[in-house]
Amino acid sequence: MLLGAAFAQPANVFLNGARHEYQRYNNCGPVTLGMAMSFWGSRDTQYQIAPVLKPNKNDKNVNADEMAAYARNRGFGVHLGVAGDLNLLKRLIAAGFPVIIETWFVTPDHGGMGHYRLLVGYNDSQGLFNAFDSYYGPKVTLRYNELDGLWQVFNRTYLVVYTKGQQDKLAAILGNRMQEGVEWKLALEQARRETQQNPQNAFAWFNLGSSLLRLGNAAEASKAYDRSRQIAPSRTLDPRRPANAVSNWPWRMLWYQFGPYQAYYQTGRYQEVIALANDVLGRVDDHEESYYWRGLARKALGNLDGARADFQAALRYKPGYREAALALQGLRAQGSR
Repeated sequence: MLLGAAFAQPANVFLNGARHEYQRYNNCGPVTLGMAMSFWGSRDTQYQIAPVLKPNKNDKNVNADEMAAYARNRGFGVHLGVAGDLNLLKRLIAAGFPVIIETWFVTPDHGGMGHYRLLVGYNDSQGLFNAFDSYYGPKVTLRYNELDGLWQVFNRTYLVVYTKGQQDKLAAILGNRMQEGVEWKLALEQARRETQQNPQNAFAWFNLGSSLLRLGNAAEASKAYDRSRQIAPSRTLDPRRPANAVSNWPWRMLWYQFGPYQAYYQTGRYQEVIALANDVLGRVDDHEESYYWRGLARKALGNLDGARADFQAALRYKPGYREAALALQGLRAQGSR
């Protein structure tokens, strides 16, 4: 069975034991990870976690895989998944596992952006989840349908941190989801279904692109991303949108998800990679992933000086950026021939 053995699921649950913490600037990832680990006894806060995950204090994004790596280094087990659903979230919480989810987030002052939340409870009679939110506090509630729409923007990514003794219990819930590649196939099926149900759902097309790319089909992924960027999503998710944004995606979309860069690069669409990266870097000048992908595209077009500058910039803002370091090393080796 895909989700493991069945068990009686209560109608409402609230998990006590996690420590809430309010975030400092752009620290929702480190804070939310710290809150999840605190449930299992960790004392790490953003003041220990952020310097590791964000050498650049102004870093706009901490990826879920970076958070997972930090937790593993601290001795925790981690399951990082995609294609989650509301019932899976409830099953995990009912079994005693708080769940980090990556969602879209809108504030009146700053507009739309990515945001992590820690789910610690749910209530079926009220139709809502309880969340520890690093921005709004420990008493946030999210209605089921509202949460799913915001979660869809990130392919329903979820992160479970647990102590190693809980692995069998978690496996009983996740079942085949713990096998490599299974959840990306689920994500692909989910995205295809949602694009058919609503062809004007830009995020369903984006998720289709990300899932195809992860499964090795960059050509079809590029086509899915093309469809996605042609559709204007609801402006309620993207207030304060700059008038000169180069695509219909929410203007901060590529701060967090880099599939379009990779898909277009792998299919030889280097000028589009550069245009998308220029749009990001024209608004924030310290986005290391955009420097990296622009550097690769510039290199492919023969602009070796521009590529070198981009790889150096990526490493300046993230000294441990392995892919950028390897790319720069490759340029140096190429120049020494």
